[in-house]
Parts: sequence; C-alpha cells; structure tokens
Amino acid sequence: MENIYNYIKEHATPQAEALSWVEKQTHLRTNHARMLSGAVQGQFMRMLVQMTKAERILELGTFTGYSAICMASALDVNGHLDTLELNDELEDLILEGFGRAGLSDRITLHIGDCKETLKRMLSEMRDSENGNCDPDKQYDIVYMDANKREYCEYYELVFDMVRPGGLILADNVLWDGKVCQDPLPQDKQTLGIARFNDMIRDDRRVESVILPLRDGLNIIRKK
Repeated sequence: MENIYNYIKEHATPQAEALSWVEKQTHLRTNHARMLSGAVQGQFMRMLVQMTKAERILELGTFTGYSAICMASALDVNGHLDTLELNDELEDLILEGFGRAGLSDRITLHIGDCKETLKRMLSEMRDSENGNCDPDKQYDIVYMDANKREYCEYYELVFDMVRPGGLILADNVLWDGKVCQDPLPQDKQTLGIARFNDMIRDDRRVESVILPLRDGLNIIRKK
C-alpha cells in the first residue's frame, strides 16, 4: 500500500511550499506526525472546495494546520474557514503556517474544547425568535478530524450549522480497519467511530459514501 500511496503522491499536483514547511515542522515538533492529512488527501479536499464553490468552512481538529491550509487555499477572497483545536501548545506553529501560506486573513483559529466551542458558535448562529440557524452564517463544508470518541456528538452539534446541500467530511472512519473486525475491538475510539458510521448510515436526512482514502473519509451530503 505504501508503494501505491507514493505513486499516487508523485502523480498528483505537488504540494505548496507552505505545506512542505508544515509537514516538516510537524515531524520535527510533534510526536504524532501520522495524524497529518498528507499531500493526497489534502489535494483532494482542496479540489472538493473548488468544485463545490464553498465560501464558509468549519474544521474540527486543526492539529498543525495542514488540512486548513489545503481547504482555505481554494477559497476566494471573500471565503473564510474557522478551525477548532484543543492543544494550545500548537498555536504558534499553526499560526506561522497560516502566515507562510498567506492565509491569515481567511482562517480563524479557535483554541479550546471542541464541543464547548461548537455550542457557543451554534448559539450565536441561531435566530433569537425561531431558534433556526441564520442561512447566511451556515457552513458549506464541515471537516471533522478531532476526538474520535465524540464524533456522534460533533455531528449532532454541527448538523444545523450546515446548509442544505452542504457537506460534512469525517476523517479516520475506517480506523486502521478496526471497524471491520469481528468481534469489534472495545476501545472507546473504535466504538465511537463504529457508532458514528452506523448513525450516518441510518440518518435519512443525508446521503453518504466512505472513500478508502488514507484511513477512510466519510463524505456526507445534507439533503
């Protein structure tokens, strides 16, 4: 599989200089470089933003900012991306990467607990009279790549924040193949991902497909 991935990477559009810097710094300054989205998935997400003409994007789980840069680089000058990250020790690295990519004005980094931040954002988006989200504030794309144990909770919080026809992208939904094992491993992360995948399958408000890209990417379209 590694040979196939390298072949695909070599035959895709090369990553930008700022992304190469983020990738290098991620390996040098963190212990979890494998969490990086990488060039292939990053290019796919960039093209997805271009194809959907997305203007507003929400990301759950910034890590070192690689995927945020990929998506934000496809936005037009009026587009904006909000990204949420728990680990404040990564803030300087993230913001420097955004600056190197020339995207500081298109990305807002929110440091703090993901669920609490989402609750606050959702409250700010709701109309005080009818409780519905303001269509002008809804997102075109939400990308989930935070705590796998909480994917179901994230989904419930972001659903109304996404416009009809918009996309929710959930990463790592194959979880190294653990979700396919019988019996299912009982660690909380595997159980969280499996429960989320079942939830999406059974949700008639959406249509979805899981792509075996990297560790599995669930593409969910809100009807």
